[in-house]
Amino acid sequence: MSDNKRVCLAYSGGLDTSVILRYLRLEGYTVVAYLGNVGQDEDWAAVEEKALALGAERMVIEDLQQEFLEELVFRGIQCNAIYEDRYLLGTSLARPVLARALVRTAQKYNCQILSHGCTGKGNEYVLAKTMALANNDDLPGSASLPSLKVSGTHTAPGFLNSIKWSKYTNGMTIYSRSNITIVRFELAWRALDPTMSIIAPWRMPKFFNRFQGRQDLLKFAAENNIPVSSSPKSPWSLDANLAHTSAESGILEKPEVVAPKDVWTKSVDPLDAPDVPTKFSVTFKAGIPVKLDVEGGETYTNSVALFKKLNEIAGANGVGRTDLVESRYFTIPAATISPPPPKTRTCTDNIASFIGLKSRGCYDAPAHTVLRLAHVDLEGMTVDSKVRGIMAWIGNEWSQCLYNGMYFSPERELLENSIIYSQKHVNGTVNMMVYKGAAHVLSRSAPDSNLYSEEQASMDTLEGFSPEDTSGFIAIQAIRLEKYGAAKIQHGEPLV
Repeated sequence: MSDNKRVCLAYSGGLDTSVILRYLRLEGYTVVAYLGNVGQDEDWAAVEEKALALGAERMVIEDLQQEFLEELVFRGIQCNAIYEDRYLLGTSLARPVLARALVRTAQKYNCQILSHGCTGKGNEYVLAKTMALANNDDLPGSASLPSLKVSGTHTAPGFLNSIKWSKYTNGMTIYSRSNITIVRFELAWRALDPTMSIIAPWRMPKFFNRFQGRQDLLKFAAENNIPVSSSPKSPWSLDANLAHTSAESGILEKPEVVAPKDVWTKSVDPLDAPDVPTKFSVTFKAGIPVKLDVEGGETYTNSVALFKKLNEIAGANGVGRTDLVESRYFTIPAATISPPPPKTRTCTDNIASFIGLKSRGCYDAPAHTVLRLAHVDLEGMTVDSKVRGIMAWIGNEWSQCLYNGMYFSPERELLENSIIYSQKHVNGTVNMMVYKGAAHVLSRSAPDSNLYSEEQASMDTLEGFSPEDTSGFIAIQAIRLEKYGAAKIQHGEPLV
């Protein structure tokens, strides 16, 4: 078979990717199935057996845990990465590693096509509702929409290969945003090897017209002897790796409802946590955790072993839970929306930006939570105050790159070099404890840093400090404030 019919498929062993694997084989493709281990629980042998039974040429399973931690998670810790002040980016951090590994595998086995089973569903309703309101269309009731007239796919330059469109009876055409996982994978693939083609079945009319729901997938599975799990499907969407587990959609779409206990898989309920705290210390070198010492226990220096042990310790004490509502950001060409939204609302001449689509997520990240807190604390002793201010901006920009699928971009590379440089002197040890859902810093030491001086900080001595110097500083800083106050008095305006 020619090389242009060889596909490397991101394969999970689930219903969607199993159907896609068999579908590709029936379409004449040779399929190399790939699954990366980033710390999720999986029956690896069963996945391999299933893929081979469905016709895969081979099933490649690769341990990416160390690569994931040392190149992505620890870099995120170095810059205190966080999205909207709460989300530690556990899912986003894993995507570049998985995307890169799949391209490596495709190149190794002479595949010229990459494929995945991500759907483009999930946000079309919200987009349609938003655009209808933006155009002052009358939509009675909170769940009402114009009737769907016809749908299909459309090529939109600069926005993946194609996006799904739907034309409604009121004349409005909506192009749905692709699943964020699609964006992260495909943008990465395009940067890593622009010569490769991408097969995205859920954006192909021939495929999605045939498989319009789960029942169609199950029917195809039965006809093609594809084993289907008999275990009940979780009432929410799950994603897991070493850094965290995440849960969203389903019953979690009601933000006023308390998340069920079994949403949390890495941590116990803080109310059920032990009545005695667990103490330990984390040592950093150049901003990277290199050693974990557990009080009365062992020392861990291997990155994977260290992280897993911290997950165990912090999780057993109920640490690392975050239940939040986050914003989803994306842009599409304005020309793809008909009629276009008013420019005064959300649209420029070229781009319509949809900002503020909200999604609830429940994230369980015990070790990551502890390590970020420890790193922030150590930077207090080892990083110049002005540099810390700049690094807060850099950390936020780096986080945006990860969240929006722009890891393999020039801006991320620029930011990363700054991060590495800033961490040269972030060396030291942070002593901590975890107890009843909270992580606490107890003390810290940074012998290599001269930024903290006990003498200069002491209230008991004037050594190295002259109180008279303060007078000049205050006089200079007060010049503009005195003028501001005098002007307010002159105009009879109070200072509030």
